[in-house]
Amino acid sequence: MINRKPLEASLAAVKKAFPKAKPRMGMILGSGLSEIADAFEKLGDISYEKIPGLGKAGVAGHAGRLLWGKSAGIETFIFQGRRHVYEGVGWEAVATPLFLLKSLGAKAVFLTNAAGGTNPKWKAGDLMIIDDHINLMGVTPLLGAHDPFWGPRFPDQSYVYDKKLRAILARAGKKSGVALRHGVYFAGTGPTYETPAEVRAWRILGADAVGMSTVPEAMLANAAGLRVVGLSCITNMAAGILDQPLTHQEVFDTSQKAMAGMKKLILRFWAELAQEHV
Repeated sequence: MINRKPLEASLAAVKKAFPKAKPRMGMILGSGLSEIADAFEKLGDISYEKIPGLGKAGVAGHAGRLLWGKSAGIETFIFQGRRHVYEGVGWEAVATPLFLLKSLGAKAVFLTNAAGGTNPKWKAGDLMIIDDHINLMGVTPLLGAHDPFWGPRFPDQSYVYDKKLRAILARAGKKSGVALRHGVYFAGTGPTYETPAEVRAWRILGADAVGMSTVPEAMLANAAGLRVVGLSCITNMAAGILDQPLTHQEVFDTSQKAMAGMKKLILRFWAELAQEHV
């Protein structure tokens, strides 16, 4: 069950830091992707350590700052790094960004992650629009007593990833010259990487990319009425596809190489959103 007290304290802290903020969009940046925020006009920022529900980022490659920014006239909260349930911090740190966005009037959230590729036809550095996900974390942030803030007791998940936003992102890719794939993201609990046998099994189940994040955020955002769009950076091929061990350094290095294309894509996406009045 998500404890509302630290979330409410986070909202008070952010309102104090950014009293004039009225974000229309939110974005959560995954491993090695924090620099994407540099592409936005900066209106202010605050460390996660000063936001009670978040706390200091616990994984390398996550800057741990909330940036209040703007692009194409769209005010945006950019979370430079995420908290993961495998860090042992509970669901509150995972839920805080979504609580802040909904409470401050945002309409949608753009989720990003670094993921392992399970599709043997793909390669490290590819970018994938998340069309759907498979949750094998064994848990959901909606467990426990029902809180109406997060929507109905049994939220529909037929279209967790908004069809129109996915189409706009695909169009942004074409207009910016950034190649995009479409696929299914598979979430495990972590923090271990997958075994080759698990990857074979997950490919049979329909996974194109695997990771340890994003799905809880997507579930919460969708349940709470926020529109969701997701993008995976395939930073390595999953275990067993290539005959080499997996390391977090490889994840970080590949995400850095993909940075220029991702910035270009995301700025174009925000420009398309502005034209669509989404």
